[in-house]
Amino acid sequence: MKTKATRRVLLLTTARTYRGQAFQMAADQLGIDVIRAVDMRSELAEHWQLELGVDYRDPDSAAARIAQFSKEMPLDAILAVDDSGTLLAAKASALLGLRHNSPQASRAASDKYLMRSIFAEHQVPCPWFRRFSTGDDLAGVAALVPYPCVVKPLDLNGSRGVIRADDASEFMAAVKRLDALLQSVQPTQADHSYLVEAYISGDEVALEGMLDDGELTILALFDKPDPLVGPFFEETIYVTPSRHPASVQESIGRCAATAAAALGLRDGPIHAELRINDAGPWMLEIAGRSIGGMCSQTLRFRLDGSILSDSSTVIPNLVIPNPAGISRDVSLEELILRQACGLPFALPRTGQASGVMMIPIPESGILKDYSGVELAEAVPLIEDVQITAKRNYSLTALPEGDSYLGFIFARGATPEEVEDALRVAHDCLLFEIMPELALSLM
Repeated sequence: MKTKATRRVLLLTTARTYRGQAFQMAADQLGIDVIRAVDMRSELAEHWQLELGVDYRDPDSAAARIAQFSKEMPLDAILAVDDSGTLLAAKASALLGLRHNSPQASRAASDKYLMRSIFAEHQVPCPWFRRFSTGDDLAGVAALVPYPCVVKPLDLNGSRGVIRADDASEFMAAVKRLDALLQSVQPTQADHSYLVEAYISGDEVALEGMLDDGELTILALFDKPDPLVGPFFEETIYVTPSRHPASVQESIGRCAATAAAALGLRDGPIHAELRINDAGPWMLEIAGRSIGGMCSQTLRFRLDGSILSDSSTVIPNLVIPNPAGISRDVSLEELILRQACGLPFALPRTGQASGVMMIPIPESGILKDYSGVELAEAVPLIEDVQITAKRNYSLTALPEGDSYLGFIFARGATPEEVEDALRVAHDCLLFEIMPELALSLM
């Protein structure tokens, strides 16, 4: 039985998540019990000796199963690691009376058309948009949309299926390619809805924040120095702090807060993507979860005897008790767990600049080998290089793919130094990718 002093958190994950270990380490630091609910059939979860298997595609039944599970193992919080589990976390939390965003807000944040519609209604700056179906007359649709435009699925993540088109010919080719992808994901559906929106030029940024009863605290604003102009939109480098002027950063924060409020997001982490040009910030997407992949390793928060300084970012009424003056780094995952469990905390960032490079997959095929990791790790300011792709496994490049070759992490005095280090380290890496057709002929 759970003791009164021990808190228990259900973590909604997938078999492919990168974040499980980071949350487990944070939970161990705090003395929190973590139980993982994985997106798979319960029989398969039992076979692999996993704690709980649920079907994310049926959130109502999955939420009922979690509520039944909580009768034997009472839960203090339910957290979704990825977008796929946010609606389930909201529904299960509502059944159990746990603090969380509402199911309506979680649904709005995971459906790009619904999100855009709410933004337009609440005058959140966003591009022109319209929803179509792959069953519509393609030539007719191509005559309706503005150019350049962006074609995207309603609910896939990581820039998967997102394609820019500059004219009608490119548009029709993009929709056909997206249709093939959606058919592979949902083969039982004859037609699939998709979104078309106007292409917004400008610099792109990512905002990481925490909501507490509707009040937004910005944890980090990441610049994306590589131009994301299409035809595909593979993200590579994130660097913080942002190099945009303070007035621009303030406008980005206001835009993100307005967008979160419009969707009804009120508690927990958010991750927002925006573009900035002469007209100001434009909201692309906002999700009710933290930054994906292994990118959270770029963020560190310092717990020490002088935690409350003028440079501290503090969520009201939330301060980490630290009577012993212990100095240690606090991860983003620890902050998320603390808030979810009602534990106090403050948010002073470390003073250094930091960044991550998500190593892109240059072409689809079989990863035969890679080299240069030790050279990359030896580059000044590089903290770690992690190759997550496995040798002799298939790789799928964008726009069909949804993963990376790995991650490079750097930390230094300035964002410029961090960006340069990431690029030098990436140049040290060599990947041998063999086309699958060529492999089959050997």
